Amino acid sequence: MASRIAICRGILSRNSGFGIRSMSSWWGHVQPAPKDPILCVTEAFLADPSPDKVNVGVGAYRDNNGKPVVLQCVREAERRISGNQNMEYLPMGGSVKMVEETLKLAYGENSDLLKEKRIAAVQALSGTGACRLFADFQKRFRPDSQIYIPMPTWANHHNIWRDAQVPQRTFHYYHPETRGLDFATLMDDIKNAPNGSFFLLHACAHNPTGVDPTEEQWSQISYQFKVKGHFPFFDMAYQGFASGDPERDAKAIRIFLGDGHSIGCAQSYTKNMGLYGQRVGCLSVVCEDEKQSVAVKSQLQQIARPMYSNPPVHGALIVSTILSDPDLKNLWLKEVKAMADRIIGMRTALRENLEKLGSPLSWEHITKQIGMFCYSGLTPEQVDRLTNDFHIYMTRNGRISMAGVTTSNVGYLATAIHEVTKSGSK
Repeated sequence: MASRIAICRGILSRNSGFGIRSMSSWWGHVQPAPKDPILCVTEAFLADPSPDKVNVGVGAYRDNNGKPVVLQCVREAERRISGNQNMEYLPMGGSVKMVEETLKLAYGENSDLLKEKRIAAVQALSGTGACRLFADFQKRFRPDSQIYIPMPTWANHHNIWRDAQVPQRTFHYYHPETRGLDFATLMDDIKNAPNGSFFLLHACAHNPTGVDPTEEQWSQISYQFKVKGHFPFFDMAYQGFASGDPERDAKAIRIFLGDGHSIGCAQSYTKNMGLYGQRVGCLSVVCEDEKQSVAVKSQLQQIARPMYSNPPVHGALIVSTILSDPDLKNLWLKEVKAMADRIIGMRTALRENLEKLGSPLSWEHITKQIGMFCYSGLTPEQVDRLTNDFHIYMTRNGRISMAGVTTSNVGYLATAIHEVTKSGSK
């Protein structure tokens, strides 16, 4: 008996060894993922002991002391919510109240589309989640389509449509020499794209360039989309944060709607309410009628179900509380304008400081661009010098987050930029 037990133990031991070796090899082929270039900037900044260090790489708003901000309207909304709401699951489509208020921001308080119930909309995990839901929806119901993405764009746009397995093409957008819009080539790309193509458009405050079309240019773009039968998908991450006026920042969408387009739209409250960690957003799709809207919404919910089942409740409560209360909404409008005005003021200050230093270069693009980011035109080598010699951190494409610029560091930033560009090779 003892010998049998010993033999069994030996077999189990050998089998266990094989199992352990087999299990340990399951992930042996997995290599570390490439580091996110923006997060790397923050990591390097935090590790730098220099008292003069400046971080203009982070894509989050900071006050004039360089500190994160929680809006007073958000604090008040949280006070009202605290202890008064349960934590039950939201429906797959999210908070109905939050979605209703969000659609009013994008489409207008008195939109006929809302009255006719022609908009299919669901709460999403901020703008990123809204884009991903739409990308999967596009792949499922237009499997032979592709998406045209502006060059440059927010890097994660490429990841989103890639992981949804939607083929990507690019279209011209930014003109490096003028540091403005490459409008003529953009229009050519729209004309040359196959009829019925999908295009990703930034509704306002283009990331990373800060370059937006004028209203007249948007009208021409809309007209050409109509001629070609293209589908416009708007990513609106900065409504209100760009100009300080949510209505003005929705102008591109309103132009397209006025021309009779069916559009898609991703909205986010990350920047304009400072709800970075709450991940609150909305995806909407304009449909032909209410019946089609019901069908599309059901399919969007079906896509969301295996992803995350239903969206989180707390951020949605904050948004719906603010937007449905006239006093809180007015407070939010004042606060979002104050954030936008500070960014605009820092653009003016940076340009003026550079010009006072006698820079032979033109810096008017700093004040012509809009939103959180300034596409400076600095080369990767010049950015490296800023980091190595002046402890100033930004992404190597020269994108400056104006939220990181304050009255106490704008002079130092301007001096450093002047030093690395005064040869004129920018």
